[in-house]
Amino acid sequence: MKKVAIIMGSDSDLPIVKKATDTLKSFGVPFEAHVFSAHRTPDEARTFARHARANGFGVIIAAAGMAAHLAGAIAANTTLPVIGIPCKSNTLDGIDALLSTVQMPSGIPVAAVAIDGGTNAALLSLQILAVEDAQLAQKLDQKRAADAQTVLKKDAAIAQRL
Repeated sequence: MKKVAIIMGSDSDLPIVKKATDTLKSFGVPFEAHVFSAHRTPDEARTFARHARANGFGVIIAAAGMAAHLAGAIAANTTLPVIGIPCKSNTLDGIDALLSTVQMPSGIPVAAVAIDGGTNAALLSLQILAVEDAQLAQKLDQKRAADAQTVLKKDAAIAQRL
């Protein structure tokens, strides 16, 4: 099974990344997490991205706030799918990170999830890996079915209360 790489621009992004790692753990998917900055450690970020495929990764999640150039810097150095998690900051509530993540130039795509969307970044990475992994696809189907049952139970409870 391919691994998921999770790169965060700062250790302050760890609470968001933890949502992703918890989700990956629940599916039994291997991952590595690192702190590399697009601006402060560009050589390390570039080297990691350039060797990610050879090192057994199938997808990369990049979490960063503010200018949020990390996902784009990673994507510029690999053809693996890159999923950006724009992280909320104090200044513009994460809108700056969201725009930096989604406004990539043609030819260097980055997928993006919601601001602070660690869980969805992990789920999207699992869906990408599941294209070639039937067991993982089955686990995702089971999760969707369980999630649907949870909502239907809540619906029934509301109907009884009203």
